[in-house]
Amino acid sequence: MKVALHWFRCDLRLSDNTALSLAVAQADAVIPVFIFDPVVLTAPETGAPIVAFMLECLASLEKNIEAAGGRLIFRYGDIETEMSKVLRETDATALYYNRDYEPYARKRDATVEKLARSLGVEVHSAKDGVVHEPEEIVKADGKPYLVFTPFSRAWKLLPKPPVLPVVKFRRPSGLKEPKSLPLPTLEALGFSTELTLPPAGEKAARDRLRQFAFGAALRYASRRNFPAEDSTSRFSPHLRLGTLSPRTVLASVEAVARQNLPARKEIETFVNELIWREFYRHILWHFPQVADSCFKPQYNDLKWENDDRRFAAWCEGRTGYPIVDAGMRQLNTTGWMHNRVRMIVATFLTKDLLVSWQWGERYFMRKLIDADLASNNGGWQWSAGTGTDAQPYFRIFNPTSQALKFDPEGRYIRSYVPEADTLAYPAPIVDHAVQRLKALALFKTK
Repeated sequence: MKVALHWFRCDLRLSDNTALSLAVAQADAVIPVFIFDPVVLTAPETGAPIVAFMLECLASLEKNIEAAGGRLIFRYGDIETEMSKVLRETDATALYYNRDYEPYARKRDATVEKLARSLGVEVHSAKDGVVHEPEEIVKADGKPYLVFTPFSRAWKLLPKPPVLPVVKFRRPSGLKEPKSLPLPTLEALGFSTELTLPPAGEKAARDRLRQFAFGAALRYASRRNFPAEDSTSRFSPHLRLGTLSPRTVLASVEAVARQNLPARKEIETFVNELIWREFYRHILWHFPQVADSCFKPQYNDLKWENDDRRFAAWCEGRTGYPIVDAGMRQLNTTGWMHNRVRMIVATFLTKDLLVSWQWGERYFMRKLIDADLASNNGGWQWSAGTGTDAQPYFRIFNPTSQALKFDPEGRYIRSYVPEADTLAYPAPIVDHAVQRLKALALFKTK
C-alpha cells in the first residue's frame, strides 16, 4: 500500500490543490498534515491578525477533510523533527507539498526534502500558489524581468494550468494514522487580538469569488480606487493562506469577461493585479535579498530621519492628515486596508515623515490578516522608490489631493476618523510641501 503525506502550508483548501490532487491520484491513501512552525510563529514580523485568520481557516479545513473522508493531523514543533516523526509513524513512502517562494520556506523545504529522501521517501513538490512560477517567466537571455509591463506581457502568453476538482480521501484498513494535537487556540500560540475577522475558509473564499465576479469585477477598473466602496476583491487573505487558488480566481473572472464583453477591460485591470502579485514573487525568488534590503542597493544607506514620535503618530492614525489616519485606523481595527490607501500611507511615511520603508513594512506585516512578504515588500519598495518600478523616487503622493480625488465626499474618512472636521482633530504633523522638498533632496544624494 502506497501511503502519502500531504503537507499543508499556504494551500488550505481541497479544491484546485495541485500537490494534494497528485497525492490522491498516485497513492492508495493520503494523510494530510499541518505543522505549526515555531520559527514562523515567533518571528518578529508575525502578527496576531494573520495567525487568528489562519486558525479559522484551519478549523474550516479540518471539517472539510472529515467530510471528504480524511483526518487532518496537527503537530507543533521543529519542522524537521516533526516531519521525521510523522513519516516514520505512518510508514509513508511519499511526501507531497506545494512550493513556497519565500527565502525561509525555500531553506526549510530543502531540509525536509533531504530528510525525506534519506528515509527512502519520494518527494513531490508542485506549482500551486501562482499561475506561473518565477522560473517559467524569464527573458530570452534567461535573466529575470525587472519591470512589470514586459513581465505581464510574457505572463499572458503562457498557457494557463487547468482548475482541478475537489478531492476525496481514502482510508483503507491497516492505515497507520499518527497522533494529532487538537487545533490550538490563538492564546496557546502566544497571540491575542480583538479583531472581528472576515469569514474564513474555502467556502467563504468561493462565496466571495462569486460575489466579486458578478459584481465589483464588472466595474473594477473604474471604481477600484475609491476606498468608501466595496469595489475590490478582498481576495488577498484567501490567496495568502490558499483557501482560494489564483487559477480558480483567474478562470472565474475570465469566464465572466467572455460572457460580458463590455466588462472585459474592467476585468483585465483586475487580472493585472493578479500578475502584480506574481511579479513580486518573481522578484523575491530571483532577488531574495529584497526581504532585508532595497532592490536598488544605492538606497540602502539613505539617511532616513526615523523620528520615533512621528512614526508612533503614523501607526496610531493621528498625523493630522485625514486619509492617512483613516487608513491606519482601518488597519488597526480590521486587519486590512484598501490598496489605494496602502499606497497613500506608505508614501506619506517615507516621503513626508522620512521614515524608512522597512519600519512601515514590518508594522504592516504584524497588523495585516493578509500579511504576505512578497506583496508587502514589493508594495512598500514601490511606494518608497527603492524597488523595481521604473518610476523613480520623485513619485510623492499629496495626501490632501489624494483624499479629494478618491474620497471626495469624505465617506471613507468619516467612517474611521469621525472627528476629522472638529476641533478635536490634531493639526498636520508636518507640512507636506516642505517635506516633499526634503525627500527629493534626500534621494538626490544617491
